[in-house]
Amino acid sequence: MTAPLISIQDLSISFITEDNVNNALQHISFEVKQGEIVALVGESGSGKSVTSLSILRLLPSPPAVVNSGQILLAKMVIIHPIYCA
Repeated sequence: MTAPLISIQDLSISFITEDNVNNALQHISFEVKQGEIVALVGESGSGKSVTSLSILRLLPSPPAVVNSGQILLAKMVIIHPIYCA
């Protein structure tokens, strides 16, 4: 069995503003193996763009904060939780 090319494990992301915390993703997990084609589908506001931007490491930080989980690309961690005091 081959390892997944991309693995998203228990990913949760929030956007923090002065007035509010918006939980954009809550505990998202999936894998993409080599040769697979995957589509992210869902309603408006369901987290498709945040998930994609997370994989590409294009979320602005701040205000984006990784609360839990990680993204692995070919077994190498490319994103992990950031804890803010």
